[in-house]
Amino acid sequence: MSRITVIGCFVVSLLICFMLPYHLTGHLRLDMRNIPVVLGGLYLRIGPLLSILAILVLGIYGFDPGFWANFLLYTVLAIMLWRLYPWFSLQSPKRRILMSVILCFIISVANLAAMEIINPPHKKIDVWLAYLTIPPLGAGIISYAIELVRKNHLLRQHLIKSKKLEAVEQMGAAISHEIRNPLTAAMGFVQLLLQDDSLLKYKRYEYLSFVKGELESAERVIQDYLTFSKPSLAKVEELNVKRELSQVLTILQPMANQNSVEILTEFAAIGFIQGDRQKFHQCFLNVIKNAIEAMPNGGTLTVKTEFNQHRVKIIVVDTGIGMTKEQVGRLGEPYYTTKEIKGTGLGMMVVFSIVRVMKGTLRVESHIGKGTAFYFSFPSLIPSIKNEGF
Repeated sequence: MSRITVIGCFVVSLLICFMLPYHLTGHLRLDMRNIPVVLGGLYLRIGPLLSILAILVLGIYGFDPGFWANFLLYTVLAIMLWRLYPWFSLQSPKRRILMSVILCFIISVANLAAMEIINPPHKKIDVWLAYLTIPPLGAGIISYAIELVRKNHLLRQHLIKSKKLEAVEQMGAAISHEIRNPLTAAMGFVQLLLQDDSLLKYKRYEYLSFVKGELESAERVIQDYLTFSKPSLAKVEELNVKRELSQVLTILQPMANQNSVEILTEFAAIGFIQGDRQKFHQCFLNVIKNAIEAMPNGGTLTVKTEFNQHRVKIIVVDTGIGMTKEQVGRLGEPYYTTKEIKGTGLGMMVVFSIVRVMKGTLRVESHIGKGTAFYFSFPSLIPSIKNEGF
């Protein structure tokens, strides 16, 4: 809640106190206007504002001796609350509550003293009991509630900060582990090249190829992290979904053959979306690769698309080992993986990030032993003439 909203609540509370008084006698009105004035001044340093407002409202009822007594009281109170605020904010919650109660009690005593001088009430016991108990008690209850809300807010902020730090630490550990492996391998080949000057040309070329491959692996890990942390579309263009998915499947066909996975396609005749071609490929390469790896003993992978005027849907279904509800719920979390040793937890994280930045949605359904289905949905795009080919 913003500071302006809170100030507005105190102002409204003060006005309600004036609007709903308790008429003890025909001319004696009792209300609890001192509570919002005191608490607003102590907690928000708006004592002068609330005091001026109280004086203005009292002026509506006339400029009798009671008005001038209250004018003097609220003038002193405004100055005192303004000066007390820096000291009050440094105190412990218990002392702040106690200070609120004591100050309301003192103001009530001052009101009673002025009342006895200007216009002594007929029901003294009722008036004194009401003034000395209700405002201090109300201030204590409200002050306690304020402290409780502030404590919960601070705990929530601390928890959010701790969770963010924990996520950064664990992601950093996962990324450093994935980068260290290819760098260690690359350093090993570099050392071999430095130590043995008699290596044949083809052997040297082979070692350099290994080094290049490992460095590219490290670069991919860094790119995956950057895609998640700062998702953006480098180049926005019209994408023919059928054509782009066909290219992705062509790349992964050898892997599917190696794992005895049959790929079935059911593409709609039309379907265009707007996005980054490289990131679109990266997204579905990750998903389909995971689907193939989820079928170690072979199976069927179905990729189909559906098209309507507003949305293009892409559905990827495998007949693999499946996942539990808990695993499905954690998909896309940084560093979380279902592949145990082989996985980094970055692949699906990148998938969710790319779908989000392309203004799409992703829903996952899975059953243990039956397989997993990924349901993608992207805003449909009316293609230009130059891109209508298939």
